[in-house]
Amino acid sequence: MSPPQTRDKVVEIGGGTAGLRTSLGLRDVILFFVTAGTNFQWIATAAAAGQSSLVVWLLGGLLMFLPLSVCVVFLSSRYPAQGGLYVWSKQAFGPGVGFMTGWTYWTSNLPYFPGILYFAAGNALFLSARAQAGASPAYFIVFALGGLALATLLNLRGMAIAKWLSNLSAVSRWLAVFVLALLGAATWLKFGSATPFSRAGFVPSLRLSDLVFWSTIAFAWTGPEAASFMGGEIKDPQRTVPRALVAAAPMIAAIYLTGTLSVLVILPMAQTSALYGVIEAIRSAAEHLHLAWVTPVEAALLTLACLGSVGAWLGAVARIPFVAGIDHFLPKSFAKLHPRYGSPTVAIVTQSAIAAVFAFLGQAGTTVKGAYDVLISMMVIGVMLPFISLFASAIPLSGGAPVPGELAIPGGRVTIVTMALVGLVTTLGSIVLALVPSPDDPNPLLAVCKVAGMTAALLITGGAVYALGRQRARIP
Repeated sequence: MSPPQTRDKVVEIGGGTAGLRTSLGLRDVILFFVTAGTNFQWIATAAAAGQSSLVVWLLGGLLMFLPLSVCVVFLSSRYPAQGGLYVWSKQAFGPGVGFMTGWTYWTSNLPYFPGILYFAAGNALFLSARAQAGASPAYFIVFALGGLALATLLNLRGMAIAKWLSNLSAVSRWLAVFVLALLGAATWLKFGSATPFSRAGFVPSLRLSDLVFWSTIAFAWTGPEAASFMGGEIKDPQRTVPRALVAAAPMIAAIYLTGTLSVLVILPMAQTSALYGVIEAIRSAAEHLHLAWVTPVEAALLTLACLGSVGAWLGAVARIPFVAGIDHFLPKSFAKLHPRYGSPTVAIVTQSAIAAVFAFLGQAGTTVKGAYDVLISMMVIGVMLPFISLFASAIPLSGGAPVPGELAIPGGRVTIVTMALVGLVTTLGSIVLALVPSPDDPNPLLAVCKVAGMTAALLITGGAVYALGRQRARIP
């Protein structure tokens, strides 16, 4: 079946132009933000940290989500073209910083894909009533490869097709957290809360092992920057992106806070794991309430939510090497669009192939949980690095006269600079904390070496690619 016909549009990107199809309206962007901005794996991680995680969620929203949203709304309305933070960093600090910002953001998502698919695989185990949380590493690797293949095929068909997986994923999140909240409320009314809530318990711990968790929550609040990568494929991006983000923000907060509270009510902290916590809570509540059929339904919703996250991020971040190809920092094949579907084929296939390698590398020499922790740490560090330049670029770019159609930020430049500085401090602190291995890791030194080594390799590779790109583009 042929894809829906969409209006072609030529937009300025980097150093040239490209024909792109405006396939995303306001509803699509709202649902995209919900899909890109939430993941049930962070609910499981937060619940495993206890009731103080609810306060940490709020702090993370104030210290990361709010500053990031303000800076993204401003920058995307002033520079609405395809490329997002790649373009913003380039405008503020030149092509070198722009490329490395885009490179680190792009490469950070490579371990993200197998990481979220490992979580999806854990949920998929509960589609069967006889599921056991202990499948072999081979199962997780095969599942990750299959999920990557599905997301890749849909994105190759263009955003007109790929957006439906993201949209369905957002709806599955609402349904899943609604059912989880009902199970939590029913459990509280019938059996009481498994977590003994107290005023003292809401005070976040300042122990190093607990502070590491803070970096994960800061990472969980990222996502407002994602839609800006596809500015050329959004109808009226200067108006659509800010409006969609305002609409999606309360939904994102509600999913995280309601989901975490429900898991805490159903399961005691000691029985909650970062990999299986949400689905284990659902199964426990369903069994106690004699609603065993709910577990496979929720497992299906959670699995679909994870697959949608992979699809959404795979399509969004593929626009970074696409724009870099237009700027001649990557081979020109990256800048080519599929003649029928208008998708950056080479960029999508390349990042899917590399992500598949990470599915194997993260597993090497460790357990499934150990592999999951390594992938999470790499995600946090890799994503936070480009946020340094994103927040830093908002400071100089907030000067000067506004452009036509630019959204006015309350408080003007003072607000933007203040939010950028808050975001910078949060970002730098998260990077430092993410280097600390999990307290229960059987090989902590190996975990640190993996995270630091693979991150360094990605940065060195990016520098080498940029140097070759400068020669190709004949940049002095």
